[in-house]
Amino acid sequence: MRGSGKLAAGVLAGVLLASGTAVAAGDPVRAAVGDLVGEGGFPGAVVQVRTGEAVSRFGAGYANQATREPAGPHHRFRIASNTKAFVATVVLQLAGEGSLSLDDPVERRLPGVVRGPGYEPEKITLRMLLNHTSGVHDPLDPHFFDPYLVEGNRAHIITPPEVIRRSLADRPTFPPGTGVKYTNTGYLLLGKVIEKVTRNDVREEIQRRILDPLGLGRTYFPLWSPFLRGPHLHGYDMRGEDMTVFSPSYDWTAGAMVSTVDDVATFHRALLAGRLLAPAQQAELKRLVPNDEGGAYGAGIETLDVKCGDGVKTFWGNTGAGPGFFSVSMSNADGSKQIVLALNVYDLAADVHGGQRVPKPPMPAVMAALC
Repeated sequence: MRGSGKLAAGVLAGVLLASGTAVAAGDPVRAAVGDLVGEGGFPGAVVQVRTGEAVSRFGAGYANQATREPAGPHHRFRIASNTKAFVATVVLQLAGEGSLSLDDPVERRLPGVVRGPGYEPEKITLRMLLNHTSGVHDPLDPHFFDPYLVEGNRAHIITPPEVIRRSLADRPTFPPGTGVKYTNTGYLLLGKVIEKVTRNDVREEIQRRILDPLGLGRTYFPLWSPFLRGPHLHGYDMRGEDMTVFSPSYDWTAGAMVSTVDDVATFHRALLAGRLLAPAQQAELKRLVPNDEGGAYGAGIETLDVKCGDGVKTFWGNTGAGPGFFSVSMSNADGSKQIVLALNVYDLAADVHGGQRVPKPPMPAVMAALC
């Protein structure tokens, strides 16, 4: 299930040592975003940037290439793996309430679900699912996305249990806790855990625990509908084909949510500042496991170590990529600088087959905001 939730690390981290950002007279972030749009290859971009208490938001290019509708910060987009931070927050809150323990094996919470050659469900803990150390991987079948990409049925539904079943058909990447490998399927299992523990729809738990308290009225969690509600960006592949209509059924708690740059920024700011979790669970959120992609994984969030002009800095947040959409939500350690950037090209077919997924890496804009 490559490319279905997370911004592939090579796309983002591959330019961490690039020489400088696009800086021009005026706002360097606008200059860097402008460099991505139009001749840069992305039809449009929407951005929210924070420096201290000063917040700016703007769009560049087009939300819809066919109608030439200008892109603006009010436009929704598929946030892909930014979804994982919402899901992890619910799991951590349940831990704080004593409804589960992060040391619980998945076999205790989902008996009989994790079955496949080489799997040891009694040794895979919820913490391992949160920080990608479980050894569970995504479906290895190269034809997984054929119903959407080859047969052209963008409304095709693949249920989360089916994704889990197809993921477990092949041996795990490594024994539990002995390695680190990003996995969407691990977060599908966590979604099932939330529903088993709460006896409630995971979407309702996210709504009640996060969206309503933070007033995130433009954020929602579609289950299977391929259409986006309200004003939204249109997403494209590298050939310019409109990929906006695409069922998120397979992505569920790994990456199905839809939001705006303002709502994503508000959520991440509250999460990283400790407003959603008790201190013990906040420590778990930020308990890092180094990866080989220039940073580390926490519980549903990640870090990137970036070489700025005045030294290496650590950025916190999430990245996300899925058919037609490509986003970055990052802040510095104390939250005084923050950027949420959404772009409307990501080529899922190229991801599956090893081709070019985006026209241009977005890191110069992120560095312009945070360095």
